[in-house]
Formats: sequence, C-alpha cells, structure tokens
Amino acid sequence: MNPPHTPPASVEQFLQCISQEYEGLSKQLKAISRHVEAHRDHLGLQGIQSVAEQCGVQPSAMVRFAKHFGFSGFSEMQRLFREGLAEQIAPGRAYNLRLRDVIEAGSTSLQSPQIADEFIKGSIAGMQQLRQELDQQAFARAVELLADTQAIWIAGSRRSFPVAVYLDYALQHTEKRIGLLNALGSMQQGQIRSVRAGDVLIAISFNPYAEETLQVAQQATQRGARVIAITDSRMGPLARTAEATLIVQDSATFGFRALTATMGLAQSLFVALAYRLEISSQPTSTGRHRGALRAVAQLPPLLKAANS
Repeated sequence: MNPPHTPPASVEQFLQCISQEYEGLSKQLKAISRHVEAHRDHLGLQGIQSVAEQCGVQPSAMVRFAKHFGFSGFSEMQRLFREGLAEQIAPGRAYNLRLRDVIEAGSTSLQSPQIADEFIKGSIAGMQQLRQELDQQAFARAVELLADTQAIWIAGSRRSFPVAVYLDYALQHTEKRIGLLNALGSMQQGQIRSVRAGDVLIAISFNPYAEETLQVAQQATQRGARVIAITDSRMGPLARTAEATLIVQDSATFGFRALTATMGLAQSLFVALAYRLEISSQPTSTGRHRGALRAVAQLPPLLKAANS
C-alpha cells in the first residue's frame, strides 16, 4: 500500500496497489475495487453519486476508498483517471456504449448481416483494447515461465474450453510435455496427480469463474507448480494463485461474450514462446546479430506446423 502522502502516480500503479491490498479490504471497498478495474475508462467522467450507485455503496465509501490509497478524496482519485482520457478511451468501452444506444433506440429489426457486423465490430474493439492494456511485464514473465519448464498443463472449462484446447494443440508442436486438464467426466482430480513441482499450469477462467479450474489451479500450486492465469480481473480468485496474470476482457455483443481477444492472447503467447525457444536453440557464434537473423529465418517451420 502507498503511504497516505504518496498516492499512485498512474492508473496502472493504482490498479497494482488495489490488487495487493484487495484481500484485506472490507466488502464495500472490494466492490469498489472491482468496479474501478472493470470501468476505469469511465471514472474520469462520472460523478461520485453515479459511481457509488453502480458499486452499490454510499458516496462516503467512495471517499473512504480514495483515502485508503493515499488520495485526499474522490476528486483527486478521479483526476488520475481523467488525465489523457480523450486519447485513451478503450474502444471496447466505446463500442458497448454505441451498441446500448442502438438497442435502446428500439432497433429490433436487425437483419442477419447487421448482427454479424455488430459481432465483428465488437471483436475488433476487444482486440484493440487488449493491445492497449496488455501488461507487457506479465506477458514477458509468462513466456519466461513456459520456456523454463519441461511440462506445461492447461486448464479451461465452459467458455474457456476452446482456448484451452487451442493451446493444447499449439504447444504440442514444442518439445515440451503438454497436458490438457479437461475435467472430462469430472476426472480433474485424477489428472492433477500427474502435475509435478516445477511444472507450469496455464489456467483460463472468467467471471463467473469455473469452480473446477479454480480447484485445479489451487491444487497445482500446492504440488509446487507455477500458474499463469488468463482471466478478467487482478482481484479475481484465479489471479491470487498465479505467478503471472494476463488480463483480457472480451466485448459483449447482444449479451454474448466473444472469444476473439482471448484467443488472440493465447496465440500471441504460443508464438512468443516458439520464438523464444527457437532463439535459445541457435548455436552461439561471434556474429550475435547474424545468429538472431538465422533464428528468425528458421522460426516459420515451427509456426507452419502449428497452423496445419
């Protein structure tokens, strides 16, 4: 936690502080924490009463929350979110507002091609938002964990299952041992017994979090494995067991959440790992730069296999 006289200097630093303090906060302050993370692109524009209503708390709780993290009050905290807001409004948030306007205007006669167009625009917005907000340090740490282990396990249920299956397929093209904890027939308790200390588990889950994935992540940690979480909140239960947390929030269209950004993140993770492994496998030479160029030239065969 920052000392009272030193409030966070950036939104990202503020969110990290919230994440570190989250478990010790009251129920009301936890609710505000989750709202701040999910709606940070709007906080610079909304009044304290409006934000408090959305969080289900009194305005005094908003002030208490701000002071807990070193601000003089809600206005000073809000100023942090307002700075540079015009240039950095997340496309996903802006898209959701446009879609809400369409529905509230009574557009109930959308044709099938129009619905497809809305879904595609939502997916594009989600990808743009991921590009803006991806934690590069956490992503680099995730690639490092995957490169340094001999065995990679993947867990994802319900909506996250297609992403887990893709990662299982793609990672099979590396020399590492790969296992999908698919919970088929509720057999995840037996599958988890194969996890060893030093292994890495990629756990994928979003609110409402799949209980089987949370259990697998917790048990993997107890067995000495390290967890990479792909999830939607630093304050979520999956992030608390993770050594690296990758946050992604796909846009929702007509109440249905896409998987576009999440799948894009998964593919990026595999490609970055493949590049890292190819670079590491190159023989050392006096021409370090030439060696790197050869590694880049030899990378496509591995990626070509993963795309077949």
